[in-house]
Amino acid sequence: MNPGERRAVAIWLLVCAAFTFAMVVVGGITRLTESGLSIVEWQPLIGALPPLSQAEWEVLFAKYRETPQFQKVFSGMDLAGFKSIFWWEYLHRLLGRVIGLVFLIPYLFFLFTKSLSGPLAWKLAGVFVLGGLQGAMGWYMVKSGLVDDPRVSHFRLTAHLGLALLIFAAEFWLAIELLREKTRSIRKTFPLLVVALVFLMALSGGLVAGLRAGHAYNTFPLMNGHLVPPETFMLEPWWRNFFWNVATVQLVHRAFFWLLLVLIPLLWRQARNTEAKVAAHHLLALFVLQAALGISTLLLAVPVALGAAHQGGAVLLLAAALWTAQASRRAIA
Repeated sequence: MNPGERRAVAIWLLVCAAFTFAMVVVGGITRLTESGLSIVEWQPLIGALPPLSQAEWEVLFAKYRETPQFQKVFSGMDLAGFKSIFWWEYLHRLLGRVIGLVFLIPYLFFLFTKSLSGPLAWKLAGVFVLGGLQGAMGWYMVKSGLVDDPRVSHFRLTAHLGLALLIFAAEFWLAIELLREKTRSIRKTFPLLVVALVFLMALSGGLVAGLRAGHAYNTFPLMNGHLVPPETFMLEPWWRNFFWNVATVQLVHRAFFWLLLVLIPLLWRQARNTEAKVAAHHLLALFVLQAALGISTLLLAVPVALGAAHQGGAVLLLAAALWTAQASRRAIA
């Protein structure tokens, strides 16, 4: 690939990453407004069109009234209220379709014009497959909430978030790799460790969201006066606490924060006088911002705007960690 081709592909991937970021934020709003179960069918093609008449709205609302969420949670909702939650879920699904086209059409163009190296073409094909899996996982998640308990599985929600983060990370990593000068290099372990921990912290946030653990222990830095709440290991066997216990799940999420509170400033200190200093500055700044968003979201019991901003901040923090890891690679002869 010549420099022009590398730059063109990199810009396209950054655009795809920006769309994926928007998808994660809208997904957060959809979850926080409990809009995700408003569309009870998966129609990848005809579902791209919203209701265009009063009759079509009535049909969709009638289907929603048959769901446990309407019957147990929103039984007093009228058509206007249904429309308010429908549009968030519709926008979320529409963005998924748009992202597919924004990725696929340029990919085919670059492929047929032979602007991609063989290894990169296969990597990008893998990203597209992940996108397809993400759509299927989204519907698999929604189905879990169309049963007696009108809440989606927190495991499926976390998997849905994890796939979105993997897609974003792949797009962003490949983009900044293409923008770097083409040299052989050695990847340093410490920045990659920080990337992994940021990713795991975001995944633990998915469990917190799925269990609605953010509505409990709304104090900081202690959890209702305890560093480790006494009910942390109340479930048997002990390992179940890490997946079903609200106290434990929130404690784990906080533990990742405390660990990164040490490691990210340490990484910044190591990188501040190297070629990675600009990336490291962004990483530290975004960590401070994300910490402020997370603490505020917790103390205020998860308002929609702050909750969505906190979810978006996790993606930006992951991007900064990936950028720092790329910039920290040491060139070799």
